[in-house]
Amino acid sequence: MWRDTVANEVILNNPPTLAPPGGHYSHAVTANGFVFVAGQLPIAADGTKLADAPFERQAQQVLTNIVAALVGAGTTVERLVQVRVYLTDIKTWPVFNAIYAEWIGSSRPARAVVPVPELHYGFKIEVEAVALRNAT
Repeated sequence: MWRDTVANEVILNNPPTLAPPGGHYSHAVTANGFVFVAGQLPIAADGTKLADAPFERQAQQVLTNIVAALVGAGTTVERLVQVRVYLTDIKTWPVFNAIYAEWIGSSRPARAVVPVPELHYGFKIEVEAVALRNAT
């Protein structure tokens, strides 16, 4: 796992279980007891962009990426406190909600679902999250 510590215990995480970031950012940043997960797109660990995949496959990949970012930063889905979901078609919300409910189980972090006109590469979904860091 690639980690870089900078001033005041800000830890940048780009785990090898995710494709390298496509821009000037880290997949997850740990600071003040929180883990901030950058917006995850439906990109497989090998870098394959799933823009042509069905919505359900894109949603599953994004949630898989969220888990990889959380684990890479030393925390878990159960420690999530907030999730933001961006959808290019709000009509997919019920499908996403079912996939999300199965994925997250009994956890109930705060969540926002935001309709947007478009996402990078023509993707249909992006998810970002905030979690508590595991106690060490």
